[in-house]
Amino acid sequence: QAQVAESGGGSVQAGGSMRLSCEMSAYTRNSFTMAWFRQTTGKEREGVARIDSDNVRKYADSVKGRFTISRDSSTNTLYLQMNNLNPEDSGMYYCASGRYGLTLLSPRERFGVWGQGLQVTVSS
Repeated sequence: QAQVAESGGGSVQAGGSMRLSCEMSAYTRNSFTMAWFRQTTGKEREGVARIDSDNVRKYADSVKGRFTISRDSSTNTLYLQMNNLNPEDSGMYYCASGRYGLTLLSPRERFGVWGQGLQVTVSS
């Protein structure tokens, strides 16, 4: 069973940058989708960015041009580089993984592996 260790998060001022990391040890799928989700108080968890085993990347419209998702296959680590942050980006960020072909709109239960969540706070 994959174990997930997230790191990063914290507080930053608007316009700043932050990088989130998510190491998925013992993750052995050859074909997969990995993604970052975020959730703010009172809102549904939303997909932010995803990358698949073909390195195809997709982003939510709200983060295009500012966020970059990447992965290091040698360490099974997923990253989210967030630039030009604004207060609306604040929330809990979760990494997730599942079978190949999932999208940012796929039901969350299709992603079988989840991180514990990282708090990101952007102040104005």
